[in-house]
Amino acid sequence: MMKWNTRLMTATLATVCCLGAGSLLAQNNGGGGGGARGGRGGQGGGNFDPAQMQQRMMDRYWEQLDITDAGEKTALEPLIKAVMDARMSSFGGMMGRGNRGGRPGGDNATTGNTPPRTGFGAPNPAAEALQKAIDAKASNAELKAAIAKFNEARKAKQAELEAAQAKLRAALTVLQEAKLTGSLL
Repeated sequence: MMKWNTRLMTATLATVCCLGAGSLLAQNNGGGGGGARGGRGGQGGGNFDPAQMQQRMMDRYWEQLDITDAGEKTALEPLIKAVMDARMSSFGGMMGRGNRGGRPGGDNATTGNTPPRTGFGAPNPAAEALQKAIDAKASNAELKAAIAKFNEARKAKQAELEAAQAKLRAALTVLQEAKLTGSLL
């Protein structure tokens, strides 16, 4: 019995030491903490900069495509940005709906003081209308109409994305298209 207690104590102590070391390493690698997202190069909760994120994404695409020529970058950049913008816009209205007051079912969920979060891109009026119908416990006919409008808007956004991707594909070499397939195309 004493051997089991000693083994259990040793195992517990080893676990605590490992967890403590992992926690310390995470803090050191993070550059100072700052919450759940702290330590990601200054990208803590309130420090999100969309322009900076977009520039990092562009830099990754240039690296992925092995493009260093300024003229080629100038020609492709608006096409890549158009795809990125269309992709973000197509996500708009699909993320974050229902969390309207800082927490699920928060105070603003019933007062409507805060517009629904739409995730990426510009606010989606069809998504907002659908959320309002849900919040108001609208009739089945009203909900079906709101769903239909939402689906129409989503299909239009998807068509915009596909058109932007087609323009980009037309400007790329086959090797470049292959490299971007799955990440941007």
